[in-house]
Amino acid sequence: MSRQWILASQEGFEASLQYQENVRIPSQDELGSNGVLVKIHAASLNYRELSIADPKGVNGPIQPPIIPACDGAGVVLVIGSSVQEFQPGDRVVTHSAPKLVESSGDNASATLADAPFMLGQGTDGTLRSIGIFAEKALVHAPASLSWLPAATLSCTWATAWNALFGVEGRKAGPGMWVLVQGSGGVSVATLQLAAAAGATVVATTSTGEKEARLRALGATHTVNYRSIPDSWSQKARSLTPGGIGFDIVVDIGGNQTLSQSLAAVRVDGLVILVGAVGEDTAPVPLSAAFMHTCMVRGLLCGSRAQLKQLVRYIDEKDIQPAVDDVVFELAEAKDAYRRLKEKKHFSKVVIRIEHPDA
Repeated sequence: MSRQWILASQEGFEASLQYQENVRIPSQDELGSNGVLVKIHAASLNYRELSIADPKGVNGPIQPPIIPACDGAGVVLVIGSSVQEFQPGDRVVTHSAPKLVESSGDNASATLADAPFMLGQGTDGTLRSIGIFAEKALVHAPASLSWLPAATLSCTWATAWNALFGVEGRKAGPGMWVLVQGSGGVSVATLQLAAAAGATVVATTSTGEKEARLRALGATHTVNYRSIPDSWSQKARSLTPGGIGFDIVVDIGGNQTLSQSLAAVRVDGLVILVGAVGEDTAPVPLSAAFMHTCMVRGLLCGSRAQLKQLVRYIDEKDIQPAVDDVVFELAEAKDAYRRLKEKKHFSKVVIRIEHPDA
């Protein structure tokens, strides 16, 4: 028998998340030709999980019950008759937009219109011990990673990869300067990837303890934004050669941080919009980019092809994705949601999924 969490409604995660035990394991007949039965060993959470459980949702209502979360890693148990890419015993990580891949291919980039069909929102996700996934919802896992760090790649690390390497001619590398904000999942993933690529990384954060951790992961400089809340971008920019500004700024705060992100970027640099976890403040007009002579790029996650590229790069560079100090068990997933909402975590909130009967 298996275990799982479902979103039974959208009244906030406290009211909507329900834990189910003794769930029947699907039979091979239920796989369909393109299905893959996976034993999941770990999952991780993104801020989207909080939003999907909220009455407003990410992009309208869901059709409950739905198994939440899109990040996970596990091992293939059984494959459907038409599955080509996997065999039983393969280690895999999930890709969040399988329906987009099925219609448009591995290189397709998701938009908000694709969100209602993604894992954990329109298709059952990863907060379960065993489940069926479409073939295109999976890629091979890095050989060098254990389950917990592997389970962080699907959304967070694919987003970071896309931010740094998704624009031809502007990929992060030696001689480039990258600015990341805070110590959440995307920011830490971007830091680790950019440092591995030879770029110089500046990270903003709120405490001396986090500054030390970010430096240990590869940040050359850190800036405490709490001590200079209205001018951290100027401080960060002053660290670049001649104060010219950053080649890439990865903005996770949305309207609260965007003005300072624009102030930090160099002429013809890239400001990458990947989140909106900051406070709800007045919108920053797109015309602000005109005043800073830069390019602004919004993105949702990464394509399946980019996730495959990321997997190869992690093995090549022997990168070990940072995860939070606290590891939750599957039955404690609601506590994991609380830790994420309260922003008590460092990098990624992770959930271990044990299989005592294995």
